[in-house]
Amino acid sequence: MSDPIARMNVLVDELLRHNRLYHEQNAPEISDLEYDRLFRELEALEAQLPLLVRADSPTRKVGSAPVSELQPFVHAVPMLSLQNGYHKAEPAWGGPWEDLLEWERGKPDRLGGLRRVLGADAPEAIAYVVEPKLDGLAMELVYQDGAFVAGGTRGDGTVGEDVSHNLRTIQNLPKRLTGAPAGRITVRGEVLFDLAGFERMNAEREARGEKRFENPRNSAAGTMRQLDPRLAKDRPLQFFAHSAGEHPEPPARHSELLEQFRAWGFTVSPLVRRCEGIDAAIEAVKVIEAQRADLPYEIDGAVVKVDEVALQEALGFVTRSPRWALAFKYLPAQVRTRLNSVLFSVGRTGQVTPVAQLEPARVGGVTVRNASLHNEHQMRRVLGLRVGDTVTIQRAGDVIPEVVGAVDEPGREDRPFIEYPNECPDCGHPLVRSLADESKPDMVQIRCPNSFGCPAQVEGALRHFASRLAMDIEGLGEKLVEQLVAADLAKRPSDLYRLAEKKAQLVALERMGETSAQNLLDAIEVSKGRPLERGLMALGVPMVGESTAKELARAFRGMDAIVAADVAALDAVPNIALTTATAIRGFFEDEGNRAEIAALQAAGVRFVPPAAPAAGTLAGKTFVLTGTLPTMGREEMKAKLEAAGGKVSGSVSKKTDYVVAGAEAGSKLDKAVELGVPVMDEAAALALIAGEA
Repeated sequence: MSDPIARMNVLVDELLRHNRLYHEQNAPEISDLEYDRLFRELEALEAQLPLLVRADSPTRKVGSAPVSELQPFVHAVPMLSLQNGYHKAEPAWGGPWEDLLEWERGKPDRLGGLRRVLGADAPEAIAYVVEPKLDGLAMELVYQDGAFVAGGTRGDGTVGEDVSHNLRTIQNLPKRLTGAPAGRITVRGEVLFDLAGFERMNAEREARGEKRFENPRNSAAGTMRQLDPRLAKDRPLQFFAHSAGEHPEPPARHSELLEQFRAWGFTVSPLVRRCEGIDAAIEAVKVIEAQRADLPYEIDGAVVKVDEVALQEALGFVTRSPRWALAFKYLPAQVRTRLNSVLFSVGRTGQVTPVAQLEPARVGGVTVRNASLHNEHQMRRVLGLRVGDTVTIQRAGDVIPEVVGAVDEPGREDRPFIEYPNECPDCGHPLVRSLADESKPDMVQIRCPNSFGCPAQVEGALRHFASRLAMDIEGLGEKLVEQLVAADLAKRPSDLYRLAEKKAQLVALERMGETSAQNLLDAIEVSKGRPLERGLMALGVPMVGESTAKELARAFRGMDAIVAADVAALDAVPNIALTTATAIRGFFEDEGNRAEIAALQAAGVRFVPPAAPAAGTLAGKTFVLTGTLPTMGREEMKAKLEAAGGKVSGSVSKKTDYVVAGAEAGSKLDKAVELGVPVMDEAAALALIAGEA
């Protein structure tokens, strides 16, 4: 994509989607390495275009906001994420440990590195603490005068979810600290399953006829978010402590803090080591990696931290991460297994993806049976796969199963290559080929164009339409969608709103009945009043994520106006680039899409426009938020400003009335000073909202 503004918007929406998948749904689609590649690409573009950085950019926040029925849990000290480094499979100047060396020393001909930040204050050998990077759910515990009082997830770094009721069931989590000072102390760490306990739990589930849990990390996250603590009590969870948030008498070294944790009664990994100098730290990282396969719990790397707290304070933070700590990720573990066959899966948009059917193999604590082969180019030219191959597999970033390559063994060349089908495997319609990128002639997209006649696409569209971030139709899950399509009760989203006319057929579906059918119809009726931006998400308009949908809703305030808008009008909307505007216009020019929108409106779907801007104390005033605020996230401050009638923009200009700045404010603060825009802190902004200033 040649348009950098459009690319920024695409990256923001895509990264926000992956944040939700990882932090809220425990269902990541990409590896940490791929996420970081996209994240760094976004950071580079934002550095080039600082005035166009979106307020909701993931570079400005951590994780994702709480979404469950659990109560919010506020972190008094922001619970930030760590910078990532990676073991280099193809080493450059610094060998496999290049990222660690660059973190301390900086890279030749490039700025960066702890020593360059510290300057003359850098000791001859910086002392580090090396710890295993536990693959669990990040958690903060609150103790008052030594007694456990509450605990919550990281969430967006400022507000998480209160899971105190489940934390109290964890046996190795101390409910009262031995010898801790009086006052408030917050201890941070990871909640996880040990692998032996996880296997025992799965064996018991199988014996009861229940489905096995596949992934220890996701299972731990799901368990902690249960509303009934009895579920957590019966599952072998553990808590490992690794850092502090608030501490009335903080030690001078991080290593001393970990020893203090042990004395108070916490479990701290026995693999923790204090090292003098980066070379010794690298050796400790190697030792942990060598023991990785034999550890009783899952890890995906090592965390290296500057030990001296005074040096930590001198180094400070970079936007969303402490400069003095690095999470170093290991290469994924690999195993060999047999490729039994390849299935071709049809997605919601008609794209056909090859999926490897594998002899089950255990990789990184997870049994892998299927792995995406991505596309024809990857399957045929890169991997050259044949049915019956012995293949090497790994979980990319320890998350996504992938086939790395095939083993060259006797007789392999006698078997034919796997070929893409010419017809859709779901509906039999001829497949069409097109270039995804004209500059890459090998990257061919193969898709089924039979949008409303292909069961896989119809089911995908209905599932997407009913999903939580779209029309949020409770009870309309995957199995029910399959039944509705098979029974010819729904082929398009608008058909859902005519199900009341076919209630008898609905009741007759498997595991439905009168009560369930009525509950579904009630949920569908409620969905008619969803906001306009949700409707845009539900329709699957290309390149339109949550933020873009909200911008469109604010700008046009009606579905009919959006449908009628030309490219110029769409391009004029804040944060929507020409490429995005063109894609949106193409969607609404399609006769089938326009007919479906008309059918939804005829069925009573209102696509409710956003409320008119409030005529409050800040009416007509434009604000820009930058940096980390001391007591609230920027989204919360944005909501308060908008509720008082103000408008929050993503960039500073002469039209900006005020900039609200917190810690680590960056280029936006510099721009405000340059333009003479008034700058205020959080307290002043709250006073302004209250009409006190």
